[in-house]
Amino acid sequence: MEQINTKDAGDWRVWEEKDLTKTRSLMASIAGEAAKKQGNESFLKFFLSLLTERHGGNRVPLNDRDVFIDVAGQCGLDVTRFKEDLRDPNVLEIIAKDHTEAVEVHGAFGTPTFIFQNGQSAYVKTFIPPVNESMAAFEHFVGLFSDRSYIGEIKRPQPPWPKGSV
Repeated sequence: MEQINTKDAGDWRVWEEKDLTKTRSLMASIAGEAAKKQGNESFLKFFLSLLTERHGGNRVPLNDRDVFIDVAGQCGLDVTRFKEDLRDPNVLEIIAKDHTEAVEVHGAFGTPTFIFQNGQSAYVKTFIPPVNESMAAFEHFVGLFSDRSYIGEIKRPQPPWPKGSV
């Protein structure tokens, strides 16, 4: 999302950066692709662990190679292979292709953008719902946006947003 949210990017492409530590989160995308090379289950474990490390209180940086290696080890990935895959230049081509499709085909501008099987897409900004409401909230979101292309945007007036949620 750094690419799409950069003002006046011109010909600059985040995936062409030489020093990945200067990017906000490109390394996280690279690490995710490296984890995928060890299978979908490995990727899902890695992704959930990284999300927890980032948003579960630790706020780990998304431009620190050691963070990703630590998370990969905690998830039981083959760390030697993971380190090799972090350096694979083909991974950047996958990221560039995925970014271009997300923006040009699905209109993505932020995360999370959900892309439904019928091609519809929707971005949602939310706080973590109470556990007892989480599944119903997700099902309502999917029901509202997966098949109803005539709903373009819903936004709560700000500030404060959302009143009473925090």
